[in-house]
Amino acid sequence: MFLALLMTAVPLAGCTGDDTELNAANERITELESQAEADQAKIAELEDEQSNLLETIGAQTVELENLCCTLEEMAIQYQYGYGIGYDDGWYDGYDGAASSGGSSSTLDQIISRGYMKCGVKESQYGMGYLDWDTGVRSGLDIEYCKAVAAAIGLDPEVDIEYIPASGSDRFDKLASGTIDVLIRTTTWTTSRDADLNADFAGINFYDGQGILVNTDAYEDAPTSVLDLNGANICVGIGTTTEGNIADYFAANGIEYTAVNTANWGDAMSSFESGECDAMTGDMSGLVANKWSLDTNAVPNSAIMPELLSKEPLAAATRDYDSDWNEIVSWVWWGMITAEEFGITSENYMNADTSNPFIDRLLNQNLGLGTTQNPLSATWMQDVLEAVGNYGEAYDRSFCDGDGTHSNCLIDRAGTMNGLVSQGGLQYAPPMR
Repeated sequence: MFLALLMTAVPLAGCTGDDTELNAANERITELESQAEADQAKIAELEDEQSNLLETIGAQTVELENLCCTLEEMAIQYQYGYGIGYDDGWYDGYDGAASSGGSSSTLDQIISRGYMKCGVKESQYGMGYLDWDTGVRSGLDIEYCKAVAAAIGLDPEVDIEYIPASGSDRFDKLASGTIDVLIRTTTWTTSRDADLNADFAGINFYDGQGILVNTDAYEDAPTSVLDLNGANICVGIGTTTEGNIADYFAANGIEYTAVNTANWGDAMSSFESGECDAMTGDMSGLVANKWSLDTNAVPNSAIMPELLSKEPLAAATRDYDSDWNEIVSWVWWGMITAEEFGITSENYMNADTSNPFIDRLLNQNLGLGTTQNPLSATWMQDVLEAVGNYGEAYDRSFCDGDGTHSNCLIDRAGTMNGLVSQGGLQYAPPMR
């Protein structure tokens, strides 16, 4: 390029007999040469910076791998929502599974650890309740936790760590590994199934949202949700009840003020103090609360007859943990199947195993578990010894517990929680 400019400049000068244009061209050539040298120096500088940056990244990668795991393992953890906060047991389980070409199962982690972490409620009589005076836990969710523990070979009385899981933090605790399974009056919904790193399992109670009203707060005692225009209503934060009551009241043109509460205990306190005129939640919880209120602070309360929603309450495990989810699901369905066959904690030892259906229930693994930790062939016998069938667990949770389903806080007969043969919805897929 410089030579071409020079060849052009010389003829022009010869034609005009004037060196002005030639001098200008030469000056321009000098400027371009200086610019080219500066550009080359800048390129060399950037190449040095790039080399230094790559060396730094390489050193940091090695450091991270030494502290945690390989880049491939980090990618897997990021993809499936795992992260900092897992205890050593999880990493041990993951490393073992990775070395064999598989993926880690929560079941393997639990067996390695020696105990199961179950996320539960502590304030709802009948579902998940802790008697602080005696330390005794009771309720249908607690029965379910014990059944799962028994199925995988743990002692259900000592090998379960119960971890309180509130409406606002339960899915965070599940995703982070703080709990192994969530069994805590949790409604199975589309968004929770799809967006919250959770897979649902057995539905242990079919419920519906209702409203409990302090009738003394009204001049004329309300007999319907439609009578609650302008009410202050206690609503649990982070629960499906928030959306359900908003939808129901909007659809019916009713105004209300939501009094946000963190848990049932807070809602009860606000209801008792008069901060809210009514409280809303699953009907199972409201029945238990009314029983407590009738004997204490609010003797004149009433549950409105309307159901605002469908609330199938189910256990939940983490996504991509199918071996563990299958166990949690089939433990519940096994309890249903046992009741269908009339097999209880008292008679399973003498059951007629010449019946192939009963034999499969009581004496076959059916493929449950992992390669490292398959369930025993008699896993369902362990469940029956620990908690019995569904009817027995229900009787202890809501009734007198004498096997007759008498004096129940929530009657089962004729409801959705009866067996299909009794007109209910509790039904198990075939065990074969």
